[in-house]
Amino acid sequence: MAIIASVALLITEHQSHRLDALRATLSVIVDPLKYLVDLPTVLIGQTADSVSSYSTLKKENTRLREEQFIDKTRLLKFDSLEKENIRLRALLENSFKLGEQLLIAELLSINTAPYENIVVVNKGTRFGVHPQQPVLDANGVVGQVFRALPFSSEIMLITDPNHAIPVQVNRNGLLTIAVGSGQLNRLNLPFLPNNADIRPGDLLITSGLGGTFPSGYPVAIVDDFTPMSNKPFVNITATPKAMLDRNRELLIVWSDSSPVSLSSPPTSHEKTPEAPEGARAGTARDE
Repeated sequence: MAIIASVALLITEHQSHRLDALRATLSVIVDPLKYLVDLPTVLIGQTADSVSSYSTLKKENTRLREEQFIDKTRLLKFDSLEKENIRLRALLENSFKLGEQLLIAELLSINTAPYENIVVVNKGTRFGVHPQQPVLDANGVVGQVFRALPFSSEIMLITDPNHAIPVQVNRNGLLTIAVGSGQLNRLNLPFLPNNADIRPGDLLITSGLGGTFPSGYPVAIVDDFTPMSNKPFVNITATPKAMLDRNRELLIVWSDSSPVSLSSPPTSHEKTPEAPEGARAGTARDE
């Protein structure tokens, strides 16, 4: 019966269009069944694509985060290099002003002993460094070479209590001695009488006496002080021009100036390797 009905329907459809309306009606019922049959396959495909896309996006997101972190780290390095370049340019400009043989040395470590201001740099005797050489930065005098080793040198800062440097007031040429206080932001001027012609804000420069520091290098700026009529000497302090707590590069200077001859033996103004053992005791390095 099914075969006979099928043949009859095929003949009828071939000879006339009477079954078109019936075909359209049946398609409304049959087409949803087709979609329902295909639905599992479509859902599985879409789910697989979604999972694959999510995995791909997650990996890409992780990769982009890593690249962003690396780029930020590089930017920090570039910022550090930019600041180092600025410092080196300042040192280079200062070297042209000095007009003397110079050597740039990098800071290796600092002395952590109380009241001792000594730093270690990465240049030593193999570069020609020797004791008592002046050391500067882009702003002023830092100190002098205290001990020269083959691959490093110890620099005693001008603020070390065992260090003293002959200076003069740039305004009027008044000579005195600046002594280290043990603090990186202070020098003492203990040998000026109460009536000395010195004012807050005066620039102190090296006088050239003693032969270690050539004349004309900026040393410090005089701080505010109050004269005391009942004391023979006034208590005066000065702030170093050099950035003693921020330097990463220092200038070691070779000077052609000869020591100034004095009629009497000079007072020991600068710390040298031949100083008494008691003054040199306790030297430590931050390895």
